[in-house]
Amino acid sequence: MKILDKYIIKEFLKFVGITFISLIILFLIVDFFEKIRMFLGNHATTAQMASYFIFTLPMIISYMLPPSILIATLLTYSSLSKHSEITAMKANGISLYRMSIPPLIFAVFVSIFSFFFNELITPASIQKTEHIIIVDIQKQKTFGFFKQNEIWYRSDKAIYNFKMFDINSDILRGVTINYLNSDFTLKMRLDAKEVEWKNSQWVFHNLLTTSFDENNAPVLEWSKEKIINLPEKPNDFKIIQKDAEKMGYFELKKYIKKIQTEGYDVQRYLVDLQGKIAVSLVTIILVIIGVSFSLRSERSGGTMQSLGIGIFVGFSYFVVHAFCMTLGRSGILPSVLAAWAANILFSAVAAMLFYRVRT
Repeated sequence: MKILDKYIIKEFLKFVGITFISLIILFLIVDFFEKIRMFLGNHATTAQMASYFIFTLPMIISYMLPPSILIATLLTYSSLSKHSEITAMKANGISLYRMSIPPLIFAVFVSIFSFFFNELITPASIQKTEHIIIVDIQKQKTFGFFKQNEIWYRSDKAIYNFKMFDINSDILRGVTINYLNSDFTLKMRLDAKEVEWKNSQWVFHNLLTTSFDENNAPVLEWSKEKIINLPEKPNDFKIIQKDAEKMGYFELKKYIKKIQTEGYDVQRYLVDLQGKIAVSLVTIILVIIGVSFSLRSERSGGTMQSLGIGIFVGFSYFVVHAFCMTLGRSGILPSVLAAWAANILFSAVAAMLFYRVRT
């Protein structure tokens, strides 16, 4: 059986390589034509463009690996079926379940690799590509940084500190702003539970203002809601915001624990945390779906149909997963269910299809 396993995995890896490289090249071409006007409009150098695409590769690898495995599985077993090799294996008493072991084992290793790749490499590369686009090419200045799970930002006369920034609703939470004198002594301090960008202005909620009189004694003023003019706009803070995509699983888990203890809503981040594990395991599900569809017909007449349906079902996973994640982030679904719903649904579909294939 080792000879058979080597033969199947050899054919499988051949299709994986071809498909994987083809999808990466296709992604790069599409991304290039989407960005070309921005590059030319900002007079980007060849080195800057090359750096952008180099640092984009880890993200592309993360995106393209699961569909590559799916398509390679479909092509491998469809090819074996087309050349009657599946029939020959069955005639020798080898079942479908035994034939599918090599790609399944490979899928397990790919899932483990994907998790650690997305943990150690992809987040840093995404940060770097954003820095290249925003700072190096578009020449936008950034005066802040993300440190110790908080945002720090320096303007001309103040230092801002935020616990978190909801980039979808443009709301800052846990805000502290220190206004400084020319000798860097504290002039005034603003502490707000929440600051919202509304009607092109910053609205502070539950604001405590600390100023100092002529004797340098603190004067406190509390406001339920107050509009304060800040020179910065939401986009200035988005440059330095480190969202879930820019963090690995363990860093995100640490960040959630910190802001949760401070009383902030972490629903969105909990969904993303669970999603990092769920997406890593999708490769195994897609392999089972691929094997099942490619073996629906052992004659060449049904190969293309099986390939088309299998690819459609496989890519549907990502649509369903994205939809459920959106429901989870908005609080409609519990975080665990939102992240794992697509895996549960497509695992059931894969198991049913696999069971119905004649072995």
